[in-house]
Amino acid sequence: MELSVFNIAGDDTGKKVDLSDSIFMVEPNDHAIYLDVKQFMANKRQGTHSTKERNAITGSTRKIKRQKGTGTARAGDIKSPIFRGGGRIFGPRPRNYSFKLNKKVKQLARKSALTYKAKDSGIKVLENFEFEVPKTKKWEELRNKLEVNDKKVLLVLSEQNKNIYLSSRNLQDVKVLTVSELNTYDIMNSAVVLFVESSIEPLHKMFRN
Repeated sequence: MELSVFNIAGDDTGKKVDLSDSIFMVEPNDHAIYLDVKQFMANKRQGTHSTKERNAITGSTRKIKRQKGTGTARAGDIKSPIFRGGGRIFGPRPRNYSFKLNKKVKQLARKSALTYKAKDSGIKVLENFEFEVPKTKKWEELRNKLEVNDKKVLLVLSEQNKNIYLSSRNLQDVKVLTVSELNTYDIMNSAVVLFVESSIEPLHKMFRN
């Protein structure tokens, strides 16, 4: 698969870059995508939710009324779940939502997501660029020149770049990742994936390993 390389002015530089068909032209596997996105979302959950059951409530354990003859339901102490301020029945407890997913399944999921983007013409390659200082306005200009200002954009760098990251931090529809941070959720959640030219070789190397 061959794509043209654009500069940050939105012009075709005349250069071409080869993208491996084994990454961008595979048979998509929707179930692998589902599993990988599910794991990504599960790993982000804190799992710190908790409520007090009757054993954690502070209060007297005295039986508050006699067992029979009151015309109402029997009740033990004031901490009973049927009373206001009593313990919660089967409330949530802290837990770990993460689960294991095989490396090959995760790789297939990312390849499938990239294949879907390639089929939808949602992948562009940019010439390597640099921002001298963090400036959100520069990102806005870049999106306008690439005609993606009304779309969710994912920029993939070969390595971390503080100025480019800080320039995009205030924009809701823009996310910046390195190749090593690339994941199925962010690929599928974006309309356009922008790869800088220097990120292509590390991308190929990552999927070869």
